[in-house]
Amino acid sequence: MKKRILYFFIVILLSACQSHYKVPANVAEILQKSGNNRSELEKVIRHYQRPEDSLKLKAAYFLIGNMGQQSYIHYIVADTNGNDMHFNVLDYPNYDKMVQAWDSLETIYGKIENKPDTIIYDYNKVTAEYLITNIDLAFKAWREFPWAKHINFDQFCEYILPYRSTNEPLENWRPYFYKKYQWVKDSVKNPDDPVQAAILINNDIKSWFTFDSRFYRQSTDQGLKEMLKNKMGRCEDMTNLAIYAMRAMGIPVMSDFTPYWAKTGNNHAWNAIIDKNGKVIIFMGGLTNPGEYHLGQAKAKVYRKTFAKQPNSLAAIKPEWEKVPPYIDRNNIIDVTRDYTPVSDVKLTLEKEVPDSTDYAYICVFNTGEWKAIHWSAIDSGKKVNFTDMGRDIAYLPAYYVHEKIIPAGSPFILTKKGKIVFLKANTKKLIRVKLISTTQKVTRNATDNIKRTFLTPGMNYKLFYWDGKWKELGEKKAGKGPLIFNNVPSNALYWLVAEKSRKQERIFTIDEKGRQVWW
Repeated sequence: MKKRILYFFIVILLSACQSHYKVPANVAEILQKSGNNRSELEKVIRHYQRPEDSLKLKAAYFLIGNMGQQSYIHYIVADTNGNDMHFNVLDYPNYDKMVQAWDSLETIYGKIENKPDTIIYDYNKVTAEYLITNIDLAFKAWREFPWAKHINFDQFCEYILPYRSTNEPLENWRPYFYKKYQWVKDSVKNPDDPVQAAILINNDIKSWFTFDSRFYRQSTDQGLKEMLKNKMGRCEDMTNLAIYAMRAMGIPVMSDFTPYWAKTGNNHAWNAIIDKNGKVIIFMGGLTNPGEYHLGQAKAKVYRKTFAKQPNSLAAIKPEWEKVPPYIDRNNIIDVTRDYTPVSDVKLTLEKEVPDSTDYAYICVFNTGEWKAIHWSAIDSGKKVNFTDMGRDIAYLPAYYVHEKIIPAGSPFILTKKGKIVFLKANTKKLIRVKLISTTQKVTRNATDNIKRTFLTPGMNYKLFYWDGKWKELGEKKAGKGPLIFNNVPSNALYWLVAEKSRKQERIFTIDEKGRQVWW
C-alpha cells in the first residue's frame, strides 16, 4: 500500500510542477524505481517544459519510460562455483589457441562459461546531462540531414533517438560520431538517400574495425572506448558500432538477430536500414554494405531489437517467477522472421506431461550439440501450442524449460519447405542398415558460423547416435577408406555422427529413401 501511495504521489507532484504536461504511467514507474538517481531523470523532464520543446519532452518520456530492462551487463568467465577465471580472449593469438586454453581450464575446473557478474540498470545510473545531450543531438541530426526527412517521429524514437544499442557501457558516442562524420553531407551524391550516406560511413568503419572470432567467448558487449582501442570484435560489437555512427548522423539503423542458427552453430546479429521508400535493407556494420549483404543460412527465427518495451513479448506477459531461456527473455524485441524467409505456424499437441508451474512451451533448433530455444507459445488446454511464423525446411524439437534446462516435450520433426510437419519418431521395430561417408565442419564467414560437408577422416573414431527422447548411442566405428556401416539402426529417426574429441559441432541428419544423409 505504501508503494502505491508513493507512486501516485510522484505522478501528482510531477504533474503539478509541469504545467499541463502529464507524466505517463510508465515514466512514473521508472521514477519510482530509480531511487537516488530520480533527481537526474526529473531534471530531464523539467528541462523540456517550454512549449517549443514539446516533441523533445515526448522523446524524453519515450527514453525514460522504456528504461525498465535497459542496462549494462558485465560478464565473467566462471567455473560451476561462480569463481572468476580471469579469462581474457585477447591473451591468445587466435581463436584456436584461445579455445585450447579454454578447454585446458575445463580439464582442471570442470565446465566454465560466461556468467553475468554485474548488472547496472540505466535508471539507477544515467545522468541528466547524458540524456539531454543525446536528445538534443538526435533531434539536430534528424532535422539537419536531408536523408532523415522520410522518418516519422515514431521511427525516429526507435531507430535514431536511443542512447544505447544492447547492454554495453554508457558512453558519449553520439557527439563523437556527429563530429567525425560531418564530411558525409558534402560527399553523398544524393542527399535524400540514407543508404548512400550509410555506405560512406560503413566504408570508413571497414577501414579500421574488423571481426575477430576470439570475441565469440566474450559475452560483455564492448563500449566505444574499447572498440576504438581493440579495433575488432564480434558481430554484436560490429552492429553496435554501425548503430552509433549512423544514428549520430540521423540515419535510421537497427539491429536484427537470430538467437541460434538452425543448421549451423552459434547465433548472429546484423544491421538493417530504412531506405527513403520505407524498405528495410540489411547489411553488416564494418563488413558489408547495404545491397551487398546476404544471409545464406537457414533462418528459423529472426527478431528485431527495439528500445520500446513490447507489450506482447514473452518477458512482458509471463509470470515474474517463471524462468525464460536466453535471448527470448527480453521485452524489447519483435518477431520479423516473415520478412526474411517463408514461414508457417506450427500447431502441436505436446506429448509429454506439462511440468508443474509451467505456462509456456518452447520450440528449439539443434545448435552446437544442444537443443536451443528460439520461440515460445502459451500452453492451452489439452497441451496444445502454436509456434507462430517458423522458418521452413528446418528440424525442430518442442520443449519445456525447467530449472533453466531444456526438457523435451515431444518428438522432433521437420517443417518442410511446403510447411508440412513430418515427425521423426524412431522406429525400433523396423531396423535399417546405413552407410555413412561424411560429416560436417564449422567454418566462419561473414562474421558468423557456417558449415561445410567433409568426408570422414581415416583412423578417426566416430559414434552414431539416434534421438529417442534423448540421444542414444548406436555404436562406435573407426573410419577407413570405405564408408562407416552401422547395422540394426532404428528407422525414421534423427541421427548424429560425432567424432572422438569433438566439440560437438557436427550437424544432425536424417536418411532419405535412397540411403543418403540429409543434413539439418
